[in-house]
Amino acid sequence: MTSKEVTKKVVNKEELFILDVRNERDFQEWKIEGENFNYLNIPYFELLDGVEGILEKLPKDQEILVVCAKEGSSVMVAEMLSEQGLTVSYLQGGMKLWSEHLEPVKVGDLTNGGEIYQFVRIGKGCLSYMVVSNGEAAIIDATRMTDIYLDFAKEIEATITHVFDTHLHADHISGGRIIAEKANATYWLPPKDAIEVIFDYMPLEGGKNVTIGQTAIDIHALYSPGHTIGSTSFVVDGKFLLSGDILFIDSIGRPDLAGMAEDWVADLRESLYSRYRQLSEELVVLPAHFMIIDELNENGSVSEKIGTLFAKNHGLNIEDENEFRKLVTENLPPQPNAYREIRETNMGKINPEEEKQREMEIGPNRCAVR
Repeated sequence: MTSKEVTKKVVNKEELFILDVRNERDFQEWKIEGENFNYLNIPYFELLDGVEGILEKLPKDQEILVVCAKEGSSVMVAEMLSEQGLTVSYLQGGMKLWSEHLEPVKVGDLTNGGEIYQFVRIGKGCLSYMVVSNGEAAIIDATRMTDIYLDFAKEIEATITHVFDTHLHADHISGGRIIAEKANATYWLPPKDAIEVIFDYMPLEGGKNVTIGQTAIDIHALYSPGHTIGSTSFVVDGKFLLSGDILFIDSIGRPDLAGMAEDWVADLRESLYSRYRQLSEELVVLPAHFMIIDELNENGSVSEKIGTLFAKNHGLNIEDENEFRKLVTENLPPQPNAYREIRETNMGKINPEEEKQREMEIGPNRCAVR
């Protein structure tokens, strides 16, 4: 079963039984999430002598998906279960490919023609975007799987002219610079996040507008520090707020991934409680990540009006500043795997091999606090 097929089951809230044969620690830390999925975690080494001991724990009338890290172990277990008469598949490419799968979803139309697409990295919780107008396209917060964006733009006959990162990412490797090079496009990065980068970029600063296509579609940069000191949001077409890692649907951004939590708390609160409050409540928030599967809409996209978030998102409704500071500096989830190396990669200081990059990114999204 491919990652695309599993994603469809997640979005459609179908039932699926997953037998995960990775080590217990890996399973507890990160697994395939689905509203109607059931799980059994039995490490592969416990099944080397056969699967007879777990048959009573498996459903006889439901499809079973066997999952491992890279595919090999799950193929062997799936074959043993199939010989026992069960309906069974294995996850093609294992959790390695699950982490890399991107699902493009159209999230809206633009006023004078054009559309905006969201690329959902279902296994990692990353969200990236393509704004399209009059045959031109802008990419925002791209992942390192660059061919997906390039191929999609070619498919819809759009030329990529601008590429943006809302901030210097710490939980995943950006593909923005590579896409810009391949497409001969302009690469934009907030200058306050780019002090240590060793490549050329266009400084993305508050108040700058970038037109995509021949219509009046402006990507207006809104300086919104807090997750990083350079974090910048975009208001697209007066309809959509691309909030980067400042604001999510069910949570808010964490300020500690550059070791500056105490220093950046005030910036984070100012961005969320002052700058964002001045925006229209009708703006549709399109974040750079989601944290839990419940944040997915019926079509698999992740979005919500900012007015609704001000009413329902706990992180936007903490009146006491000390309580807010405590939320975003204490009891934080573990920091992303290899986040220092990821930051250095995104600065251009190091250039790890592809397999090393995969290892660096393995694991769940950890950019948020709830």
